[in-house]
Amino acid sequence: MRIGIGHDTHRLKPGGPLRLGGIDIEHPHGLDGHSDADVLLHAITDAVLGAAALGDIGELFPNDASENKDRDSGEMLDLANQRLESAGYRIANLDCIVFAQQPKLSAYKRLIAQRIAEILNLKPDQVGVKAKTGEGVGPVGQSEAMMAQCIVLVFKPDESL
Repeated sequence: MRIGIGHDTHRLKPGGPLRLGGIDIEHPHGLDGHSDADVLLHAITDAVLGAAALGDIGELFPNDASENKDRDSGEMLDLANQRLESAGYRIANLDCIVFAQQPKLSAYKRLIAQRIAEILNLKPDQVGVKAKTGEGVGPVGQSEAMMAQCIVLVFKPDESL
C-alpha cells in the first residue's frame, strides 16, 4: 500500500459557473487557471500521481502547453489514473477537503463524490468529500481563492493487504 497527498489553490474571478469536482455549480465566480482550474480534481490528480511516485500535475500537464489551455481536469485525472494502473496500482479510497468561503457546498458533496468515482471507476463510498470555510480569514476566507487537499490510498491487487 502507498499513500499520496495532493494540494491545489486557484484564485476566484468574476464570471461563473464554478467548476469543482467535475461538476458546474452556479456561482457568480469561477476559478482562474490555464485549464478549467478545477482545484479539487487538480489536488486529486497530484495525490494519485504522488502515491506511485509518478511526478505531479505540472510535469504531466504543463500550464505553458497550448494543448492544456481550458483542458477538462476530469480528462487529466483519468490520464493520471491510467498511469497509476499501468504502474500496477489501484485506488482503495480517497479523502478530500475543499476550502471555500462561498458557495456552501453541503448540497453538492454527494454529487461531487459520485462524479469523482465515475472518473476513477470507483464506488461513491470510496470517495470522501468535505468542505470547510476560511472563517473569514486569509484568501479563502475573503473569497479571493479556493483550495483543495486530497489523500489517496493505493494498493497492488496482486499483493495481500
